[in-house]
Amino acid sequence: MSFIDLWLTVGLLILGLMILLWLYSLAIRNSSIVDIFWGTGFVITFWSAIWIGATELTTRVLLLGIMVTIWGLRLSGHIFFRNHGQPEDFRYAAWRTEAGSAWWWRSFFKVFLLQGVILWIVAAPLIAVQAFTPAPFKCECTTYTGAALWLVGFIFEAGGDWQLSRFKQNPANKGKLLTTGLWSLTRHPNYFGDAAQWWGFYLIAFTSGAWWTVFSPLIMTFLLMKVSGVAMLERTLTKTKPGYEDYITRTNEFFPWFPKK
Repeated sequence: MSFIDLWLTVGLLILGLMILLWLYSLAIRNSSIVDIFWGTGFVITFWSAIWIGATELTTRVLLLGIMVTIWGLRLSGHIFFRNHGQPEDFRYAAWRTEAGSAWWWRSFFKVFLLQGVILWIVAAPLIAVQAFTPAPFKCECTTYTGAALWLVGFIFEAGGDWQLSRFKQNPANKGKLLTTGLWSLTRHPNYFGDAAQWWGFYLIAFTSGAWWTVFSPLIMTFLLMKVSGVAMLERTLTKTKPGYEDYITRTNEFFPWFPKK
């Protein structure tokens, strides 16, 4: 099956899943469940493409599948346990209040369809790696580099989330900033780690001849740095967390580096 055929077919699957998720959100009155689905959505996309395209499980495809699965399920699990028993995320709650009685249908377009389209576009290298045959001159070193970069990103994302979770569990840390461990190297180790993992996925797709899917990690990095990740959180933390401005002067925003003295 060609990439376009496989990509369009998977797109229809994602649309169906987003419709079901939207209907469930109406039943429980909580649109933030879309955040829990985000990582798992890529896992479903990858393995569904394997099944739909009857893809041969080469070492490269299997390696990428394992990496995507570990990343996606860990992220979904982390968000699920973090949000379990909590009210709807403040961002979606604000949109719900703003839209009033129209939120039931606006939420589909503003939240679920939008994130479904982004998921579909960003998943391009995960699908392309199954539809392209590597050229004879391609070096496997890009596959190994991609796997190594993914591992670094996973350590930063999972490690950063774990450190922050442990920090918040201690009542003595209420209102304080976590500035040690990975959080001493970057103010957002989880977001940096997420971006690094997507560049790792891309490098493996690159080895398969899908060099043109570079838009995928570029989009993810842009979203994490300028839209829903770093930029949004920085605006909030600067206003609400005492000492955050001093933290800014000592610690890099996104890319890890040694703290300034």
